[in-house]
Amino acid sequence: MQDDILTIEEVAKYLRVSDRTVYDWAQKGEIPAGKIGTVWRFKKSEVENWVNARLSSDLAKKSESDIQLKNILSPDRIVFINQSSKRDALVQLADTLATAPQVKNAQELTSEILKREELMSTAIGRGIAIPHVRLSSVTDLVMAVGICKKPIEFQAIDDKPVSLMFMIAAAYNQHSYYLKTISNFAAKFKQDDLIQKIIDSESETEVFELLQNN
Repeated sequence: MQDDILTIEEVAKYLRVSDRTVYDWAQKGEIPAGKIGTVWRFKKSEVENWVNARLSSDLAKKSESDIQLKNILSPDRIVFINQSSKRDALVQLADTLATAPQVKNAQELTSEILKREELMSTAIGRGIAIPHVRLSSVTDLVMAVGICKKPIEFQAIDDKPVSLMFMIAAAYNQHSYYLKTISNFAAKFKQDDLIQKIIDSESETEVFELLQNN
């Protein structure tokens, strides 16, 4: 697959930070980057690996106690997905997430989820994807879970198709909580047995209980 070259603006849009933040990270060597002349450029694959490494870092373990599953997820936002394409699966899960009262604009949610996925895959490996957005039309962080009975190709870094999707939407001013939640779920699924137990679950309640108790 072609290794696309990204600009500061494209990386900033992907990470939901300012252009200046990305520039500062590049200057300090905190994010993989290189200069073409006087202009910073970023390899898509290197940025993706950097993001996934941060999501799976020890920060997730330190933040775990701050995340209360019952505050962001309920069994009615857990859905079994039978779609065959990534786009259709994302749309179905976005429709489910949009039923939460915290989401005030369902159309915007779906549109931004798809735009985010086009920019860079949200698959983090091990058969898991964490599509996520921050929007001004979302009043508080909320999540939906999709279990794909037929694994879906997501262009993951390990080339493994996705069986579990954790879609997160947050208010635009919830940057820290948003990152903690993503990190928490990235760390939680280092347990292969938990992944398989959820895939094998037969009800939404069973999935919720597995997530809550692990």
